[in-house]
Amino acid sequence: MIDQLTNADAIPALEAMVQFAGRRQKLIAHNVANLSTPSFQPLDVSVRGFRKQLAEAVDRRRERFGGQRGELEIADSREVVKTDIGLELRPNAAGRNIMFHDQNNRDLERTMQDLAENVAVFRVATDLLKSRVDLLQSAIAERI
Repeated sequence: MIDQLTNADAIPALEAMVQFAGRRQKLIAHNVANLSTPSFQPLDVSVRGFRKQLAEAVDRRRERFGGQRGELEIADSREVVKTDIGLELRPNAAGRNIMFHDQNNRDLERTMQDLAENVAVFRVATDLLKSRVDLLQSAIAERI
């Protein structure tokens, strides 16, 4: 029964968003830490690509189970792979930056923008997930 509760509604999608944003935060922090390292190439994954993967998984769940319940199976992509312990990111070089004389491919403003946007996604997803869990706890408390 608990499995049916945790696989219901938006909970699996929110969990996936939290995992993705958490893993991407480490990646962005790595890019910030190496901003002045010679020959460093920043790495990133496609947020748009992950959102598409997630939307397709939600659509497949709706088709398969006829609603908002059931296992959310996120298909693997080149950059995001679902493992036993969660999502694993396989980043590529983010080639949209400016090449400097020290062969470092960096853009501080874009990196900080990515950081701020990723934090916002993480906060929204965790707040929504917390509200869903609180609602479940409230419903369980009423039954006992």
